[in-house]
Amino acid sequence: MDNFLIQVTGKKRVVLFSPRDAQYLYLAGTKSEVLDIDNPDLTKYPLFAKARRYECSLEAGDVLFIPALWFHNVISEEFGVGVNVFWKHLPPECYDKTDTYGNKDPTAASRAAQILDRALKTLSELPEEYRDFYARRMVLHIQDRAYSKNFE
Repeated sequence: MDNFLIQVTGKKRVVLFSPRDAQYLYLAGTKSEVLDIDNPDLTKYPLFAKARRYECSLEAGDVLFIPALWFHNVISEEFGVGVNVFWKHLPPECYDKTDTYGNKDPTAASRAAQILDRALKTLSELPEEYRDFYARRMVLHIQDRAYSKNFE
């Protein structure tokens, strides 16, 4: 969900990454495997160097808008208090009704991920060369049908 990070006291450093850079962030679920974003292991995570960082510092009284889908890393530079205010901007049926804190993906995205997992399990029944061919064909189909042309 969209989010205001309100810094009440203390200081924080915030690094944001656009959702368009997701392929460089080594995502495992909703988190990046790159834990030290300031000194990443580029041998293990070479594509991370391609991710564009947007960085700012927050002090008492500052407010930062963090758009939905933007990955962020927050480092406290001193003891402080911060408050997050989240809000839903998609139609109510897009959200899981049991998700009080807005941590789950929209229901359609969750269903699509489950369907993809089943498709990948089905592909695993094929010999490697065939599995590779059909998986690549599926990726191209997803890119053609689901990727926005507005972000190229």
